[in-house]
Amino acid sequence: MYEKPLPIVDPDSAPYWAGTREHKLLLPRCRDCGQHHFYPRALCPHCHSDNLEWVQASGHGSIYSYIICNRPAGPVFKADCPYVVAIIALDEGPRMMTNIVGTDPATVRVGQKVAVCFEDVTPEITLPKFKLC
Repeated sequence: MYEKPLPIVDPDSAPYWAGTREHKLLLPRCRDCGQHHFYPRALCPHCHSDNLEWVQASGHGSIYSYIICNRPAGPVFKADCPYVVAIIALDEGPRMMTNIVGTDPATVRVGQKVAVCFEDVTPEITLPKFKLC
């Protein structure tokens, strides 16, 4: 059984979570300014337009920056320490913040290639996770 907190799915993020169930990384892109952005919201953070479309991102990229977290964000994450939180520069799409899973934090470096993998945790929720390539 999955014991960690699951994300809240709201109308703005519903297309993102529907895509993950199909093992696709769907991200919003503004039709007016052409910018991708990661956080699902009703307005483009760059130009504040509501003219958005959902497009599939590559799911591959490289580590732009990272930190190693030695303190859990909550009791449920205690077993994960230390863990890596990284900014990923996607090959197609925006930069996004995510955890790097399944690796020794001491081996993580800026510029390393990463790829998304998907973990089915409930029939409704599939979590996208990034691993080193």
